[in-house]
Amino acid sequence: MGDVLAGFHAVWEFESDSVLIRYERGIRTPKLFQVLGERRVPLDAIAGVTLTRGKRGTVVLRVEPRPGADPLTEAAAGQLRESGDPYRLVLPAEREVLAEYYADELTSLLTESGPVERFLVEPPKGPSSFKAYDGKATFDGRTVKFRWSWTGASSAKWKAGDQTFPVGELSGVEWRSPEALEGHLRLVPRDAGVPPAQADQDPAAVVFGLGYGPVHESLPFAAAVLAAVRASSPVTVPAVAARRDPADIAERIRHLGELHQAGLVTDEEFSVKKAELLAEL
Repeated sequence: MGDVLAGFHAVWEFESDSVLIRYERGIRTPKLFQVLGERRVPLDAIAGVTLTRGKRGTVVLRVEPRPGADPLTEAAAGQLRESGDPYRLVLPAEREVLAEYYADELTSLLTESGPVERFLVEPPKGPSSFKAYDGKATFDGRTVKFRWSWTGASSAKWKAGDQTFPVGELSGVEWRSPEALEGHLRLVPRDAGVPPAQADQDPAAVVFGLGYGPVHESLPFAAAVLAAVRASSPVTVPAVAARRDPADIAERIRHLGELHQAGLVTDEEFSVKKAELLAEL
């Protein structure tokens, strides 16, 4: 196609075998997009294309990645808010006809669908470290390290000491969004037993929230680690950790309710987050 379509916060370049998404760096651009910079999405990584009406006189063009094609969306596991979806291009409503043209053209080029066994989209390039509430996480492409903070780490983590995880010894990565609830990044070692229900007691996890480990830092980090884990064993390694223990989900819902009662979470955010947590059971 060789064409360019500019929207709010991003520009899509349609090429013969891929869509190159370039994100703006303005102050109104979501921080996650600014960190991503640009992403090349091969056509064989796209399951479909949609065009819908958006808010306040806009239309939204979106490509749907195939399950397992992108380490970022695999790590996010449906937890990103709509405004933080890197596969949405928001345009003024007067450009609907043009957007419909590109949606039809792109759809006509798609030949693959269904899950894939390996990542087709390159993982984000950064950041390679971020500060969590109870420590600092770093990743050099081969090894993940957790260095505990004396002001935030639990006694269980201090007792275990700083942790080092070669990606070849991991089987998965679990990321929980820090929005509304406390988030965490948990690494799943191969042949590991059942982890502690609370991430703050698990030496294979760092916890974040309230200014620590925001989405634009912790999610690209998790995606990069997940891509390295998958590359170390592309056939047998599961993409993400198993579903959470029901007791853990119940505790998170209770905490969410407390935030809601305190006025820190809106009614809409409470309903959405509660539904997401229940879906994990």
